[in-house]
Amino acid sequence: MDNLSYFTTSDGVRIAYRIDGDLNKPVLVLSNSIGTTLRMWDGQVPELSSHFSMLRYDARGHGASSVPDGPYSLARLGQDVLELMDTLGIAQAHFLGLSLGGIVGQWLGIHAPARIDRLVLSNTAPYLGPADRFDAPIAEALQADDMTTTAETFLHNWFPASMFEAPNPVVERFRAMLLATNRHGLVGSWRAVQDTDLRQDIACIARPTLVIAGEHDTVTAASYSVQMAKTIPGATLLVLPAVHLSNVEFPREFGDAVVKFVLSPAA
Repeated sequence: MDNLSYFTTSDGVRIAYRIDGDLNKPVLVLSNSIGTTLRMWDGQVPELSSHFSMLRYDARGHGASSVPDGPYSLARLGQDVLELMDTLGIAQAHFLGLSLGGIVGQWLGIHAPARIDRLVLSNTAPYLGPADRFDAPIAEALQADDMTTTAETFLHNWFPASMFEAPNPVVERFRAMLLATNRHGLVGSWRAVQDTDLRQDIACIARPTLVIAGEHDTVTAASYSVQMAKTIPGATLLVLPAVHLSNVEFPREFGDAVVKFVLSPAA
């Protein structure tokens, strides 16, 4: 992808990122779902880049970033964001994360509140245990000849059945992302999710927070989002009639909600 830049983290990992929009506008950091690249936000660029300086990045183990040995810790994934901000001289930013990106957002809200202004947590959860539920898919991904089976599982968890009834360019774009994902990067990130339980800690998040849920989400059920919105003080909840990638299924509604929330005088 054109216009990628790179920086190296304190533990020697090369992270790819790009910036869209006016550099003088407020910074909005976007963080991806596991198994995707920063291109998962392409549909949001036209709207969000007119309001923000959009800072997207490929998480370690994904896309054009390097694939260090796993497992990855949630703290390390959060530190990658802080070091990216440090590299660019960004003292504070708004943050939008979906799925794994939303778990990273929760960690930042808890552990680095001074660096985050407004927080949008989409299709995510503070806990996806029990931990052993990940053992079988991790083993399968590591033992398979390629990412084909894992990719199909992900796609059918991400999109409604109607999107598979005929060839769909959106599904194909995400299929290509998944097939190109290094299994060790995927598994390293899965391990971070496997070890995460923020159910009590998110009560400490003091940043204005919008929680976005997918009504039909089978990965991070809407019930998780309802509980998150109750636990995070003052949080706002939006439920869209989506599965897991709310930003892809309902880009206009998603983008409008993010802009309205982040730019509102009082969240």
